[in-house]
Amino acid sequence: MANNGKRLKVGAVSYLNTKPLVYRLREVIPGIDLSFDVPSRLADGLSAGRFDVALVPSIEYVADPSYSIVSDACIGCRGPVMSVKLLGRRPIREIRSLALDAGSRTSSVLARILLEKQYGIRPRLEELPVAADVGSCSADAILLIGDRAIHPPSGPYVECWDLGEQWCRWAELPFVFAMWVARGETDLGGLESALGACRDAGVAHLEAIAADEAAAVGLTVEQTTRYLRDNLHFYLGERERCGLAMYYRLATELGMVTTNVDYRSHDCRAT
Repeated sequence: MANNGKRLKVGAVSYLNTKPLVYRLREVIPGIDLSFDVPSRLADGLSAGRFDVALVPSIEYVADPSYSIVSDACIGCRGPVMSVKLLGRRPIREIRSLALDAGSRTSSVLARILLEKQYGIRPRLEELPVAADVGSCSADAILLIGDRAIHPPSGPYVECWDLGEQWCRWAELPFVFAMWVARGETDLGGLESALGACRDAGVAHLEAIAADEAAAVGLTVEQTTRYLRDNLHFYLGERERCGLAMYYRLATELGMVTTNVDYRSHDCRAT
């Protein structure tokens, strides 16, 4: 698949939660340059023009008014997500410092929204590098995402928040962590429908994906299947768009993001 004679450059998240979205992607969409990385680096790559389309943190959609959502395939949840966790060495009300997984942007803002709106807390922030030893971090709380959040480290943690569960229970709406986004007027040559087809095929073959991926993430095939089937939601529907709108509105109101994107028409709870 080419863009004005050039191969389309596609970036996808390297975590387990993305596998159903990229199931047989190279077979369904031949001729693309496909690469994998953590969400924050994909966002930087899309912004810098290293990708034509990428599966980026949902917060990145409002970073550039030229961005467009190009598929209804996404990574979301309608309850506990299992792979986005806030671990607290103190009770939530006593948290004064928060280390944020450097691979995360959407979840970092989500954690800050939930802490402020529910507890009035604005902790001091620090970065936890992607490859850093979690045990070396002295912050009161740590945000982990992706595969390493599935196996949170042992330690003196008195709190363990599943951020998907916390949001869905508090907001009464689903949450979307990542979406397929394109730059500007990029000619995708039919990639949009192909991404949906790959997602549909992946969702239909979750057990096969689990069998291929379980060992790499240290889970049994049954555990991996349950995670992909029960903790994740891969369809960007109206309720998901409502959840995104509420998330964007809160992030903007709290000064965590600046956006010119008008998502209010999708906000089911807007007044």
